[in-house]
Amino acid sequence: MELMKLEIVTPNGVIFDAEVKQVTLPGSEGEFGVLANHATLVSLLDTGVIVIDNADGSEVAVAINSGYVKVDEEKTTCIVDGAVALSGADSDIAQALEAAKELLKSTESSSTAIAAAVSKVEQIGKSF
Repeated sequence: MELMKLEIVTPNGVIFDAEVKQVTLPGSEGEFGVLANHATLVSLLDTGVIVIDNADGSEVAVAINSGYVKVDEEKTTCIVDGAVALSGADSDIAQALEAAKELLKSTESSSTAIAAAVSKVEQIGKSF
């Protein structure tokens, strides 16, 4: 399977920069997946969770509050206002899950979008 470059950028800098198989994004019109050689597009991102399928088969989740994504055939760039990565050592996961829930609840998105994103974060937490 072909890989593509994924960057996630916050006001504090780049928090993710790697080659990935696929990324699933919380678009303003609903979730959508991006693979290598995807058609070029620009979209709003809503409150939710970015799910990244890494080249080695592992999965990383990043909770975001809002932003934009620019997709090209070889690179996807997400520019977000706030983000919390939901991966790492077991001791860090509990803190990351709480931080992600607080980030999601602090947004001005609809309560339905926030509830869906918090539910997804809780499901991710149960898998650890």
